[in-house]
Amino acid sequence: MDTLLTIIGIIAGIVLAVLALSLIAAKSYTIQRKIVINRPVMQVFNYIKYLRNQDNYSKWVMLDPNKRITDIGADGTVGFNSAWDSDVKQVGKGNHTITNIIEGKRLDTRVVFIKPFAGVADVYMATQAISNDVTEVTWSFSSKMPMPMNIMLLFINMEKMLGRDIEESLNNLKTVLEKQA
Repeated sequence: MDTLLTIIGIIAGIVLAVLALSLIAAKSYTIQRKIVINRPVMQVFNYIKYLRNQDNYSKWVMLDPNKRITDIGADGTVGFNSAWDSDVKQVGKGNHTITNIIEGKRLDTRVVFIKPFAGVADVYMATQAISNDVTEVTWSFSSKMPMPMNIMLLFINMEKMLGRDIEESLNNLKTVLEKQA
């Protein structure tokens, strides 16, 4: 009987610890990075508003050039959806939808991850003219983690991990656009 009570006590302690950690852990995160590109704002915006152009600069998209892609709608317009399915675990399966466009200024999208982990992220890319031929691009990635999964945010530095990937993608974008005439 004492052994049973000890086991129940240990299980209750673990459950309470998980509950306490999930209550204090962040439930959402936003990662944002910026880069300056030596191209006019409309040239930059007209490139990033097409999701399929991410094949040329997004680290995540470029991880598996053999992924299966299904597009629905007209790329560069609200409602366009690009779904992917990959055998590469880091790429997984999901879809990316354009949710709003403010012409020349901002592209809002929603990314739904199906596997290897389910999740949803709201992403935007914004452009701002610094001068006639120089544009600042901001890439923002926001997501929520339900309890108790949010405990991972205590141990994983999403700012560093995702931030590094966004920076690499922005550097790729800069290289691609600055090579254009």
